[in-house]
Amino acid sequence: MGFRRHGPFQVGDQVQLTDPKNKRHTITLKEDGVFHTHKGAIPHSDLIGQPEGSVVRSANGTQYLAFRHLLQDYTLSMPRGAAVIYPKDAAQIVGMADIFPGARVIEAGVGSGALTCFLLRAVGAEGKVISYERRQEFADVAKKNVEKFFGGEMDSWRLVVGDLNDSIDEGDVDRIILDMLAPWECVESAAKALTPGGVICVYVATTTQMSKTVEALREHGSFTEPHAWETLVRDWHVEGLAVRPDHRMIGHTGFLVSARRMADGVTPPPRRRRPKGTTEEL
Repeated sequence: MGFRRHGPFQVGDQVQLTDPKNKRHTITLKEDGVFHTHKGAIPHSDLIGQPEGSVVRSANGTQYLAFRHLLQDYTLSMPRGAAVIYPKDAAQIVGMADIFPGARVIEAGVGSGALTCFLLRAVGAEGKVISYERRQEFADVAKKNVEKFFGGEMDSWRLVVGDLNDSIDEGDVDRIILDMLAPWECVESAAKALTPGGVICVYVATTTQMSKTVEALREHGSFTEPHAWETLVRDWHVEGLAVRPDHRMIGHTGFLVSARRMADGVTPPPRRRRPKGTTEEL
């Protein structure tokens, strides 16, 4: 089974209802289902057969705008076993790690399955995502979340309960994504699995983890100079000529570190650094 549906709403679809105050509710459509709210009930039958972007009314006349929810909305509302990777970071991973259709991707630290959904959509039906998770309870939550979003089992996904270092048996992998407490412990396994030119991308929460990961990649000798960064998201309020940044923003959620696998036997060129006190390149 698979990917996002198009066309009118059907039984089994997950639909996001947005009220006039922009409060959102996600429901799964059932033949005889009813969405109950303090603003009145909405029978699911009022939605089934309607196109996306329709407006439905509750029993007391409150209007709700109906769409199939986006992946970013789903990941923020999904049941959690472990913390999820926020959509802003998942988007950076898909883009900056160059996850492409048909890619073979290893993910270690599946958490609640949020990033897994982004990866599966990016690799498409011809790609493959292999997810490693040490804890059975997290793997169970992730499996339910992924299958709920895609509507069933995914042929392009394999979930392995176990430690990456002990269980990995893949080679010539295009991309490796690590989301774990001590990713530097998996650098050797990642190097063995990645094809030359492949990308490793690591998600960590603290500067200490980021520093240890960067140094481990440098010391291993099989990777290009690591690139470390974070993203900050700030919404804007726009009402006519009243244009200003919102008072709240999504600040730090995590750091990302990426590097590329070099060919076997290649020594990375020495890094050039600017001498202290000057801006002139060596």
